[in-house]
Amino acid sequence: MRRLLSLLLLVLLIAPLPLFAADAAAAGAPQDGQAAPDFKLQDQHGKWHTLADHKGQWVVLYFYPKDFTPGCTTEVCTFRDDIIALHKAGAEVLGVSLDDVASHAKFAEKYHVPFPLLSDNTQVTAKAYGVLTSHMGMSYARRETFLIDPQGLIAKHYPDVDPKENSRQVLADLAALKQRSGG
Repeated sequence: MRRLLSLLLLVLLIAPLPLFAADAAAAGAPQDGQAAPDFKLQDQHGKWHTLADHKGQWVVLYFYPKDFTPGCTTEVCTFRDDIIALHKAGAEVLGVSLDDVASHAKFAEKYHVPFPLLSDNTQVTAKAYGVLTSHMGMSYARRETFLIDPQGLIAKHYPDVDPKENSRQVLADLAALKQRSGG
């Protein structure tokens, strides 16, 4: 019951946040063309992941506020539904929030998530990517996505993400970026 109340409180607090918050924090985010910060985070199965593990691959690194909230559920399900197209395009998907491994395990199981959900409960990675924020004393990662190229550089930053459209945006941009670079 206590978990449900805190989840409800977080949803109520996040929903009315002003849009300028994303613009203010985006200034601390790595910019297109810059090296993506590395990380070492555990997924929903307890397996450790680093960005270096994905060198030579395109990576969709998407941050989201909280497991089981409406927008985050929509987003994870959209990436889940598009995972075959994303893999065909040569991209690996990694979701990141401040939730712990146990929460990610339940979230991934309930929604049949076929990709890693990484636990940034130390907030180090969210800080490195400029997405850590708080409201009324509750910290969370803002909903932002980074498309990282095979050399580990930020190819595209999405600071204003629509959870229903993010996956399709990434797919379209990935196709255009690959066409421009010849591969």
